[in-house]
Amino acid sequence: MLENDKALLAKKGISEEKLADQLKQFAAGFPFLKLSAAASIEKGILAPSAEEQAQLLAAWDKYVAENHKVVKFVPASGAASRMFKDVFSFVDAAYDAPESAFEKKFFDELPTAAFYADLDAACVKLYGKDIKELLAEGQYKAVAKAMLVEEGLNYGKLPKGLLKFHKYADGSRTPLEEHLVEGALYAKAGDGNVNVHFTVSPEHRALFEKLVAEKAQGYAAQHEATFDISFSEQKSSTDTVAANADNTPFRNADGSLLFRPGGHGALIENLNDIDGDIVFIKNIDNVVPDRLKGDTVTYKKLLAGLLVDLQKQAFAYLEKLDSGKYTMEELREMLQFVQKRLFCKNPETKVLEDTELAIYLRQKLNRPMRVCGMVRNVGEPGGGPFLAYNPDGTISLQILESSQIDMADPEKKAMFEKGTHFNPVDLVCAIKNYKGEKFDLPKYVDKATGFISSKSKDGKELKALELPGLWNGAMSDWSTVFVEVPLSTFNPVKTVNDLYREQHQ
Repeated sequence: MLENDKALLAKKGISEEKLADQLKQFAAGFPFLKLSAAASIEKGILAPSAEEQAQLLAAWDKYVAENHKVVKFVPASGAASRMFKDVFSFVDAAYDAPESAFEKKFFDELPTAAFYADLDAACVKLYGKDIKELLAEGQYKAVAKAMLVEEGLNYGKLPKGLLKFHKYADGSRTPLEEHLVEGALYAKAGDGNVNVHFTVSPEHRALFEKLVAEKAQGYAAQHEATFDISFSEQKSSTDTVAANADNTPFRNADGSLLFRPGGHGALIENLNDIDGDIVFIKNIDNVVPDRLKGDTVTYKKLLAGLLVDLQKQAFAYLEKLDSGKYTMEELREMLQFVQKRLFCKNPETKVLEDTELAIYLRQKLNRPMRVCGMVRNVGEPGGGPFLAYNPDGTISLQILESSQIDMADPEKKAMFEKGTHFNPVDLVCAIKNYKGEKFDLPKYVDKATGFISSKSKDGKELKALELPGLWNGAMSDWSTVFVEVPLSTFNPVKTVNDLYREQHQ
């Protein structure tokens, strides 16, 4: 290993052993997960009745009134460049007027966009003409450039959290602002405090902080809340080395090792630093205007109510196990809870002695817990809910990405393609144990659930290592429960034209 390599590793906080492990992973690859079944309403996804919903909502209202620390955790790193991929392509195209259906829609519906007034002002600043004048002259590309370039709105390089998504009578809102409002509606403690944490890129942090300084006070006043807003960046110690086709380290033109961000799975470290009893996790772009927030707020509270209900029961069982004063009947009751309510089954429990069963139950009850919303499958890309085998032989609920499934196996491929639900990234997490101590979350990651992708740098092909994803492999050894939530709670913005959907108007 070169001296420069050692210096770079030290700077990043990555050990030589960790580097060697990553290079071995390229050579070994990752195993596919062994599946038992796709999760469904019949197998592992709950659909609470109206009466049960009322009870769960009441459980959450009671919990927040007791001033437990609740945190809303929003992954908001990365530029929104993919959102504007088709607009970039139009700017570089050989033709000057919109031709594709996407391009025509973009310009036809542009006046309805929340950023229209800002874009109009940018056009006047850059060209001395407003959007209407430019389009009348056929200057479509000029308008598109004004949206993308740094001298204009710079939307081609800004993160989604800072783009204007929704129009209101008193102005337009960014996703960051919508998340603050959401936090006030379902994560406000009895004392009015709302904790919101954003993970951001270092280059955008100052812009996030500036927007918070400008806007948070106004939303706090509207919702009789006090905001505690914090930020963190993906740690460089979670970066992964890139490799050549022969699994040797890929080097930059100057001879230095190339490291890349390890994907959203790296954020398990950021989540591990959060001091909270209950943590909501939701992507930055899945927000709606106030008129449509009702379902989102109701189901967030419902998921959280179920979580605190399950946690309360698990804590009571753990205290009983700690006391050593329990009967075989009570152990059987705990086993039923683990199997029927936490959806974790172990074919071997029938042959376990009392003491062994108590040890097994303690292990399954004393770990982080999450309740995840699942929506009906409407063909959106993304991970899905499954019953999968774990390294210890148990079968439990897991969120899997397609890369973790052996698509060459017709049975497994059919499971993935015919799945009734998919994962909209709608999680409520309990990250402290029954003694009020924080779990060490990286210990619950299944390191065998990452994946390898093909990328390129300076025209050269390379292999990239993605860490186990935040809501799949990184939470593999958590207690997991799935609940069906309505499609109205899932409104992601993957392309700029998604902002023209009725849900974002």
